[in-house]
Amino acid sequence: MKKRAFLHTTAAGAVSLLSASAHAQAGTTHSGGPALLTVTGDITKFNRGPLNPALDQLMVKHKLSFNRAYTLDFSALDRLPRQTISPTIEYDEKTHRLSGPTIEDVIKSAGATATASVLLRAIDGYAVRVDESDLRKYRFIIASRLDGEPMALGGLGPLWAVYDADRFPDMAARPLNQRFGLCPWGIYHIHVSLQ
Repeated sequence: MKKRAFLHTTAAGAVSLLSASAHAQAGTTHSGGPALLTVTGDITKFNRGPLNPALDQLMVKHKLSFNRAYTLDFSALDRLPRQTISPTIEYDEKTHRLSGPTIEDVIKSAGATATASVLLRAIDGYAVRVDESDLRKYRFIIASRLDGEPMALGGLGPLWAVYDADRFPDMAARPLNQRFGLCPWGIYHIHVSLQ
């Protein structure tokens, strides 16, 4: 019995070490959940190493490259100050409550002290550069909840970079299907640039 207990304890320890190693390679955050958002570029905080060409297949397909990055899981995003907006969205032409931290708070959590622009990239490959002045003007959030519920992958989530287009006359004057060109749903990567 002692031999079995020893083998069980040894196996459990090995699984824990392998699990910790797998989390580090897969980009899990210090909270333990899978990384939903990766921030790269001109930042000063890091919690993951370089892009792994074998394991970071989506990033490789989108031609990303980095030596270090900062990742956030759902709970890390939830710990940041939360904002709620209520835009009319183009997909059903209804008003919905969207909530999450501002992009400014997200990149500050990664140690960005200043920025000229951010490049927002979605899982479908859609990417858009947003100047710092537009980030501030439109108060972009990284929405993780729609009408109080977490957003699903395959829908608009799990994360959506979005603003309340109804609140800004220049956006509200546009047809509904032209208000959200700067707002990739399914966002998974932010690149911070000082230039």
